[in-house]
Amino acid sequence: MIINKVEICGVNTSELPVFKADQMRELLVKIKQGDEDARQKFVKGNLRLVLSVIQKFNNRGENVDDLFQIGCVGLIKAIDNFDLSQNVRFSTYAVPMIIGEIRRYLRDNNPIRVSRSLKDIAYKALQVRERLIRTNSKEPTISEIAKELDMEVESVVMALDAIQDPISLFDPVYQDNGDAIFVMDQVQDKKDTDENWLEEIALKEAIKKLSSREKLVLDLRFYKGRTQIEVADEIGISQAQVSRIEKNALKNMRKYI
Repeated sequence: MIINKVEICGVNTSELPVFKADQMRELLVKIKQGDEDARQKFVKGNLRLVLSVIQKFNNRGENVDDLFQIGCVGLIKAIDNFDLSQNVRFSTYAVPMIIGEIRRYLRDNNPIRVSRSLKDIAYKALQVRERLIRTNSKEPTISEIAKELDMEVESVVMALDAIQDPISLFDPVYQDNGDAIFVMDQVQDKKDTDENWLEEIALKEAIKKLSSREKLVLDLRFYKGRTQIEVADEIGISQAQVSRIEKNALKNMRKYI
């Protein structure tokens, strides 16, 4: 199902209610008191939030209905864990929870398989990270997380890297006036630079200028790895002649290059 349809998972998004801040807080108070009707209303009133989040993942080729349902799980977890005593808007708290739930789903369904032990370490590291952020009100370092887990820093880094979502070379990293810059535009290939490409063309053109015997000697010497003696035996001339032909061929090639 495409993202811009009005109906998703049987829910008509055009009919979803929109609550004001005071109405949201009133419903949250009732939810904490165990009011199921208030809970249902609150979930419905925040489904637009889920829809806005899953648009971040609409280029993954995943079924949008599936992402919506997973996002709803994240929304419900956010409702259950939201602390009314904190001066934080519900949406500010809920969005990371919804994103986290979707990312977990994408990781678990990733075609690139990661071992269960690495996943366990990574999830423990993420839990420690969240706890340290709440305690210290700042982002912890990998060393701090590793210390809490009593593990080597390298093991934690490897585990966290293993659960990162793969990205496409065609994912946009910047867009200005409709001209997108993609990941592939930022990747450098040191083995296939324009300079190497031009040198290869020049080399091929220089070889074309050589005589057939010069080409044969260079082919045997540098492409097939023969010694001058072996080349001499193969084509029936002396080693001195092979040496002379080789030097002359290389000298001529330098002129052309």
